[in-house]
Amino acid sequence: MRKFRLILLITISITLTNCQSEKHEFPIDKRYWDLNDYDKAVLELNYGYEADEKLPSFDDPNTRIIVQKLTDQNNFNVVLDDKELGLKYKNEVAEKFFKEWKGMTKIYNALDRKDEYLYDKEMLAVWHFGLELQLKYFKLGNDLIIENADDPNSSKVKNNINSNVKTLINNFIIYLDEINNEKAFSEEGIIKLAIGIDKYFPALVELYPNANFRAMKNKAELMVKKSESSKIRTPLKKLIALIDSKKETEK
Repeated sequence: MRKFRLILLITISITLTNCQSEKHEFPIDKRYWDLNDYDKAVLELNYGYEADEKLPSFDDPNTRIIVQKLTDQNNFNVVLDDKELGLKYKNEVAEKFFKEWKGMTKIYNALDRKDEYLYDKEMLAVWHFGLELQLKYFKLGNDLIIENADDPNSSKVKNNINSNVKTLINNFIIYLDEINNEKAFSEEGIIKLAIGIDKYFPALVELYPNANFRAMKNKAELMVKKSESSKIRTPLKKLIALIDSKKETEK
């Protein structure tokens, strides 16, 4: 009788586990997620979970793969870096990924009762996905403007491109706003936040060395004074020095 009861309990346990894993479905076996996969995944992550239900996280070995797939930059790079594809097509794909990313930013921004992020590492992974995507997206858009222009050197074309670059810079500055929430991050989150500054911001400056980075520099200087973490202050100071070096080159 005891043996039967044990088998019954194991069976029930397995059944419950299977039901739990099937409650939220994600294409984790696919090498790359396409836009349709993102449509479904972002919708599920934003609205398919109960208020008290734990979202997929890096710390959970059973759901880590979901976050890794969601924030895998290869999902868009496999298209946007393909030299065989047309500029217009890649621009359209980049725009759609950008819209998906805006939906992704709502998934992991919850705070607990101590005003600390519940999913800081996941939120920052989403941010890094967006920073890398925007570097590609805005460049593709500007390249398309030049390709379609009668006179690529006209003031109208230059103004449109400069306006797009200004928007891109402002979008990056929003990332620096997170330094104001420094106390909401875990130590791992602080490190990840700093990595984002160290990796993506220099890439932006190098991509548009002649752009006006005054607002970004001012923001970085303010955050150097405000941040209590040397891990964050160090890449900020490097960013400021890089921006200044570009100004010196112009002289």
